[in-house]
Amino acid sequence: GDQQETRTAKVNSWLSSVFGDQPVPHFEVTSRTVELLHQLAQLSEARCGDTALLVEDLKQKASEYEADGAHLRDVLLQGAGLSYTGLSKPASDYLSALVDTAMVLGVRDTSLSSFMPAVNNLTNDLLEAEKSHRRLERELRALRKRLGATLMLRNTLQEDVNKTVKSQAVESAKAEERLLNMDFVTAKAKELGKRRERAQLVSRNMDPSVTHQAIVQLSEDVAALKQEIIPSKKKLEPYMDLSPNPSLAQVKIEEAKRELAALDSQLELNMDFK
Repeated sequence: GDQQETRTAKVNSWLSSVFGDQPVPHFEVTSRTVELLHQLAQLSEARCGDTALLVEDLKQKASEYEADGAHLRDVLLQGAGLSYTGLSKPASDYLSALVDTAMVLGVRDTSLSSFMPAVNNLTNDLLEAEKSHRRLERELRALRKRLGATLMLRNTLQEDVNKTVKSQAVESAKAEERLLNMDFVTAKAKELGKRRERAQLVSRNMDPSVTHQAIVQLSEDVAALKQEIIPSKKKLEPYMDLSPNPSLAQVKIEEAKRELAALDSQLELNMDFK
């Protein structure tokens, strides 16, 4: 939103002021990195503000010390019965250095016993300042290391997210394919079930005479009828070569023909059923 854009602008401005003429290193702009850099910018601005106030205070104190130094110099020269304009150039420089040193050290007088403790105190302050500087440098390196690790972790997490998205897309496609196959199998099963139901209905309404058992029975009946025809044919064989009484023979022939016709009709009927 607007707050995020404001923080981003502030971070960019702070980075430009920190690196100066050097280009700002490339980094991935995310809400997390902007938040970290914004915190650094706030801390830096706060510290710079404190330093600016300290500088102003030191400038004011310097002007006060210069005034005090000029006053002390006049007092010193008057006490020694000397004139500042009457001193030689080296003596004037030495006197100015002595006064400046005394003002910096804050000593009460220019004796050696006053200068030594003041120098020791100033040395201790310098050591403490250097110690604090080294501590701040360690904290800054640790913070930069953490920031680098955070950026690397962010990149790793982004890669994992991209891989997960691709994997989910593949799994979604596979699941969709499985659903399509399932729908096809379900439709096929329903179709086969309907066919089975129709087949069962047809089998219930089917003529019993066309069943396998009925056809086998008809075949057996045909075979039995063929066996019954053989004796009748043998009975007719002796009469085939004789010259019988035409009227009696005619009667016998007609009877045999009718019997054969009946057997043939029965046989043809049985064959039709088969």
